[in-house]
Amino acid sequence: MVEDQAISTAMPLFSIIIAVYNDWIELDACLHSLAQQVQGPGFEVIVVDDGSTEAAPEVIRQWVRCLPLSIVSQPHAGISAARNRGIQISRGSVLLFTDADCRTQSNCLAALAAASSDAPQHNCFQLHLVGDYSTRVGRAEELRLRTFQAHILQPDGRIRYLNTAGFAIRRTRVNVDEGLFDPVAWRAEDTLLLANLMQDGELPLFVANARIQHTIPLSLIECLLKDVRSAYLEGRTYDLISAKGIRIRMSHRERLSLLWSAWKASAQPSIGRSGWVVLTIRQALQRTVSFGFGCLRIRPRARISTSVP
Repeated sequence: MVEDQAISTAMPLFSIIIAVYNDWIELDACLHSLAQQVQGPGFEVIVVDDGSTEAAPEVIRQWVRCLPLSIVSQPHAGISAARNRGIQISRGSVLLFTDADCRTQSNCLAALAAASSDAPQHNCFQLHLVGDYSTRVGRAEELRLRTFQAHILQPDGRIRYLNTAGFAIRRTRVNVDEGLFDPVAWRAEDTLLLANLMQDGELPLFVANARIQHTIPLSLIECLLKDVRSAYLEGRTYDLISAKGIRIRMSHRERLSLLWSAWKASAQPSIGRSGWVVLTIRQALQRTVSFGFGCLRIRPRARISTSVP
C-alpha cells in the first residue's frame, strides 16, 4: 500500500524509482541529493519498501514536505519485483532507476532531460556513475566505474552496460502492467535487462554529464562478504542470459586489459595504488566464487550453453 505521498497534479517528466530493503540511512542522503537538483524538470520519487524489517522512519517520511514523494510497502519479494511495483504506480514519461546508496549530482536531471529531448531515437539512457573518494572501498569503486565505462563505451555514444544505480527508459518502451524486470532475478537483474535489450538490437545511450555517485557504506570485509553473496545469487540470472545466447561477461583477456587500464589510472593521487589492490581483490573473489557456483550448476544441466566467465 502507499504509506505516504505528496503528489503534484502536474504530470512529471521523470518518475524516480528507488527500491529499498533496510536502506533507510543511505536513502536519507539520496533524497537530500534529489531535493538539491538545479533547474531540473518535474519529477516524482517513488520509494518501494521491499519488506524491510522496520517501517520507514520519520526522517524519511518528513521528505514528503519538500519532495513529490510516495512510499510504497510490499512483502519481501526481491529488487526486481519492487522496481516493477514502482513502475506500476509511476506517472512520468521517463522512468529513472537509482539506489538508496546513490547521490544525484546537482544538474543530473537537467542533463538527462536534455539528452532525452535531443536524442528522441533512443529509448534507454545509462547515466554516468562515479565513486566516492572518501574511503578506500569508495576509491576502488571509482576506479572500477571509470575504467569500465570508458572501456565499453561504443563509438556511436551507446554503451554495452546497464546499471540500475542510474538507468532511465522511456515509458513507451515499458509494459507497465507486466513490469520491466524479471522477478526471478534477485541479483544482476539489470544485466538480464541489458541482454533483453540487446536481443532487440538496442543499447543505452551514455549520458556523460548526468552523473550519479555510488557510495558504498561498508567496510572492506563487509564488502567482500556481500560480493560472495551476490556472486551466488547472480548465478541463476546468468544462466537465464546464457540460455538467450547473449554474451555479456568479459573474456579473461578483456578483464586483464581492464585491470591494466585501472592500474595506470590508479597512479592519480586521488585514487592511489591501494584502490587498485582493493579492486583486484574484489574482482578475483567474485570470479572465483562465480566460477565455483557455476560449475555446481552446470554439471546437472549440461545442455545449457554458458557464456565466457
